[in-house]
Amino acid sequence: MLPAPWEAPLTESGHQLILYFLGLAFLVLGAGFVRAIATRGEVGARYRSATVARLAVLGTASLSYLFLLIAFVVGYDSTSAGWSPNEFAVNTFSLRYVDWSLTVPLLCAELLAVTTLIGVASKRALFTAIGLAFGMIFTGFLGGIVVDGGTNPGATLAWFGVSIVFWALTNVVLIRAVRASIPGLTPEAGRLITNATILLLSGWVVYPVIAIIQVFTFGGEWTTTIQVVLCIADIVVKVGFSTIILDVAKLRTAEDVRSGEDLHPEAIWISSIKQSDAGLPPQVFLEQSRVVHAPRSRPPASSALGMSAEEALDIPDPSDD
Repeated sequence: MLPAPWEAPLTESGHQLILYFLGLAFLVLGAGFVRAIATRGEVGARYRSATVARLAVLGTASLSYLFLLIAFVVGYDSTSAGWSPNEFAVNTFSLRYVDWSLTVPLLCAELLAVTTLIGVASKRALFTAIGLAFGMIFTGFLGGIVVDGGTNPGATLAWFGVSIVFWALTNVVLIRAVRASIPGLTPEAGRLITNATILLLSGWVVYPVIAIIQVFTFGGEWTTTIQVVLCIADIVVKVGFSTIILDVAKLRTAEDVRSGEDLHPEAIWISSIKQSDAGLPPQVFLEQSRVVHAPRSRPPASSALGMSAEEALDIPDPSDD
């Protein structure tokens, strides 16, 4: 048996480093969430599900880091030799798996929302990726935290092996969806979605590599390394990936506007470059019957009382009495 990383005492410098990066991740992810709210109207309705997933990812992650900050403060006691973990220190690791169990499937949904898959193929890829991604995180949680308290190297490696199988299958689903979409995208949108996929999948490699550290090493320095690297990875993957996906969604919205497939109430800009003009429908029609609805003028507000505007002017003012 090897002690778990949350059982290692921390030096003052290690404690401060972890506290700093937990706080930094909370603020950066929170700022990303605010920006996601402010920019949600820049994407057309066709890709609105990517915006919803982005909001959920950043909102969940920022809230999770708030809980991680609280757990870290509560989980260590100050001593003359540094910081000693107590029975709550494990929460500084287990809460991460709670976060990932939701945000990792949502990252898959965010990517698939800007691909060209439609109909049954889109739903099949979405539900498959979400299920595999959750299996990847949950089996990692069993091996890293639950089974024998994460102190049995054999059991930990076995469950990590199962998690890697889910990880590989998730990669296959996402890569196939992106590759199938490239021919239907403009070169710029294709390049961006490829970059987003590379960032996401390469970022996922960091997590199992860091998790395996607990199988072979022990000490406050390694605990500090694990916590700091996980904070940085969460910032880069979640904020960076979501930013690129936003640009893909905006590009695809602009493409739909320029081709006449959709309309958008405001002009679309990316990095101060105008992608499309604003466009509002001159008339509303039913797609199936193609029956045009003629625009109707609104009556004066006073007509709601059953009288014309001229008649309303003849009503005596009670204040004159």
